[in-house]
Amino acid sequence: MSALVTLYTSPGCHLCEEAREALLRVQEDQGFELLEQDIASDQTLHRAYLERVPVVALNGEELFDYFVQEDVLRARLAALH
Repeated sequence: MSALVTLYTSPGCHLCEEAREALLRVQEDQGFELLEQDIASDQTLHRAYLERVPVVALNGEELFDYFVQEDVLRARLAALH
């Protein structure tokens, strides 16, 4: 099963930048599709995630708010294979 990791972000969010960097590190050896969603461009996302960004979801399941736990993400991705 291929994995889709979604990163919900907002402009000027330093934690979002850190989350992106962590996801790119994991992506190098785990190989998944990364989709970034700017919550400012969608009212529904903005209401859902305004106070929580960054949020990381794996195949639609929210895994992390604020910080990415790289070891947990690697384990979850490995379980998909």
